Amino acid sequence: MGKQTTVSVPPLPTRAEDFPQVFLDRYNSFDLEACMELYADDAVFLPAPGKPVRGKGIRKAMEEFLALGVPIAQREVRHIYTADDTAVLIYDWYLDGTGSDGIPVHIEGTSTDIVRRGADGRYRYLIDNPFGIAPTAG
Repeated sequence: MGKQTTVSVPPLPTRAEDFPQVFLDRYNSFDLEACMELYADDAVFLPAPGKPVRGKGIRKAMEEFLALGVPIAQREVRHIYTADDTAVLIYDWYLDGTGSDGIPVHIEGTSTDIVRRGADGRYRYLIDNPFGIAPTAG
């Protein structure tokens, strides 16, 4: 699965503004468990436009992304709006490099994510929508 690293991962954020960087650092550790900690128990992930998954589906989709072996980068955090314990995050991201199978990879999107602060004071995904503004195929 993906690149193996010994990089320590940052703690889950206590501020919504820190979530995009924490996600980036955890993803780029290529540590599946570190990535899975970013999701609330009732989270929804859309690994493709219009294709929501929950529970074990999130794990499977994250395994597939990490298996590409290409780090993620952010172009711009456009907006972060917080209301009480919930925030919307809108930012541009991309994967660009050579995959673990030797094939070039280029994937990009504008995330429109919802994060929620839990009882432990840490933010986690409620909705992870990395292709947020992309049209749904159909």
